[in-house]
Amino acid sequence: MNPAYSVILFTTASGAGYGLLALLGLVGLNHGQASSVAFAVTSMFVALALITIGLLSSTFHLGHPERAWRALSQWRSSWLSREGVAAVLTYPVALAFGLVWSGLVDAPRWITPLGIACLFMSALTVFCTGKIYASLRTIPQWNHGLTVPVYLAFGLATGAAVLAAVATLFGRFQTFQVILVLVLLAVVIVLKSLYWRAIDTAIPRFTMGDATGLGGHVRQWEVPHTNVNFIQKEMGYVVARRHAEKLRRLVMLALLAAIIAALLSWLVTPWFSFALAAAALCAAVVERWLFFAEATHVVNLYYGIDKA
Repeated sequence: MNPAYSVILFTTASGAGYGLLALLGLVGLNHGQASSVAFAVTSMFVALALITIGLLSSTFHLGHPERAWRALSQWRSSWLSREGVAAVLTYPVALAFGLVWSGLVDAPRWITPLGIACLFMSALTVFCTGKIYASLRTIPQWNHGLTVPVYLAFGLATGAAVLAAVATLFGRFQTFQVILVLVLLAVVIVLKSLYWRAIDTAIPRFTMGDATGLGGHVRQWEVPHTNVNFIQKEMGYVVARRHAEKLRRLVMLALLAAIIAALLSWLVTPWFSFALAAAALCAAVVERWLFFAEATHVVNLYYGIDKA
């Protein structure tokens, strides 16, 4: 698949934003009202800004962005529509939680239920995002049981890294934040390694014979078009295996750099948490580019590949 930069930005930024929002909900749930209004307002602003940037960037890949709102009406059958509905419903919950948790609105009894609602809505939205891809049987690499867990884990890991950086800025950095980041990064490494191993060893489901209905061994005699068409541009993109391996190593190196930065922020100075956030987000960007580039749509069976 052709990696669309708008979708990469969307899934990376919104994932980090929802991860941060979910963790802030947990903070409110465990500790009650924020000890610093400035920290609460800034962290909520960063979370909602990341979410908004991500959601807006997703519309750039649409042929008619002005019609994006119509997708909300198909929530009964479409994960894309469910994601949009969940994203819209998260905003008022997040704003209400931010006002109460920061103390700008004096209603401490609402911190716990609103914190739980933030956690649930954030997880639900990212879950729907992952299901958009996991539900596509026409793309075997996405139609996998680890697709959604990887989305959730990366969202929490990048959100935790951003939280550590914001906390450092306001003198709220804690050892628990480092432990949380280290655990989440380890989960990401394990899940992503298992995912790559699974798609590398997967047995192709379909052949050119299945696509044409002729069965048996079918070989292409002539290309279907004299010029490259839209389908070939968008769904025929192929990343060379050697490049994919290099980029996979780059993802792991970025995750390792994030782990080292997390340890340094704990053992040396909390200001390394900014390097932690940068490394985690870089890993997410490269991983997301690979997620799209390594995907093979079965329509390519009509354009020369033997199996998919």
